[in-house]
Amino acid sequence: MISTRTLRLGAVTAAAVLLAGACAADGDGAADNKQDAGGAANASATHKAMEPVPTKPEDWKDVAQALGRKGKLSGGTAYRTGFPRSDLKVTSKGVTVKAGLSLGSYAAFARYGDGTTLAMGDLVVTEQELPKVTDALQKAGIAQTAVHKHLLEHSPQVWWTHFHAQDKDATKIARGLRAALNTTATPPPAAPSGEKPDLDTKAIDQAMGTPGKNDGGIHKFSFARDEKITDHGKALPPAMGVTTAIGFQATGDGKAVINGDFAMTADEVQKVIKALRGGGIDIVELHNHGLNDNPRLFYMHFWAHDDAVDLARTLNKAVAQTSVTPAG
Repeated sequence: MISTRTLRLGAVTAAAVLLAGACAADGDGAADNKQDAGGAANASATHKAMEPVPTKPEDWKDVAQALGRKGKLSGGTAYRTGFPRSDLKVTSKGVTVKAGLSLGSYAAFARYGDGTTLAMGDLVVTEQELPKVTDALQKAGIAQTAVHKHLLEHSPQVWWTHFHAQDKDATKIARGLRAALNTTATPPPAAPSGEKPDLDTKAIDQAMGTPGKNDGGIHKFSFARDEKITDHGKALPPAMGVTTAIGFQATGDGKAVINGDFAMTADEVQKVIKALRGGGIDIVELHNHGLNDNPRLFYMHFWAHDDAVDLARTLNKAVAQTSVTPAG
């Protein structure tokens, strides 16, 4: 016979189980609601992102003076200045790498309606220069957001460091970058090269599905992300460095070395790796360039040396795995 005390205990236990289940359900629901609210908030933040304001080249004259060279205005909003490391004689797997393919430091600036200027970019530095560049950037209040490689086996050892800064005084940022560059052997600006790539660029363009551009003898392609990319609530123009960039450097007999990086969301990464490896293209590095970008972007550097048109076909398959559009 079951005692009254046992029945009471059973009833209490059952009630506790039911209560725990209800609480768990409520908790899960609350978590789901919180997640949904967070997703909505992120979507809203992206939708309401502050857009860069239109500028003119003359609006950046003080920045150009602080940097020691002129830049170019892209899309009416992003002012971008290049600092090619033509002083470096870098070889990778027996190939001398031209500055235009892999060794191009740059700084990009954009202004916003709240009066601030956002600066982003990438500096190419030797292993000996890197600590001094880091100290100079930190002293200037410029954040480093990535330190990585673009090349596999190469000599001398070179590193790439991305940076991010916001300030109401754009020239202050420019002076900080100039101080960092002054710790390196980055050469002064030189006249544009009229060299043309010794490649069948028409066949490469056909294989890539879009026309490329000659940049000092390097045949280049750029693809902008289809979605709006933001950082700290500010929309980023493609010229700020949030694009897929591909370069072909001729090596003779229709062959080329390729280098650059793919800008990808997390769910695109493995698809791009599979496409690249399917055509024998090496993966060099997988990393982030920013700390607060939304959606979160991953960048993957690559390398191969083979028939240029065959490489273009493989690259086209990889690009097709991402949500991008050819950038002008």
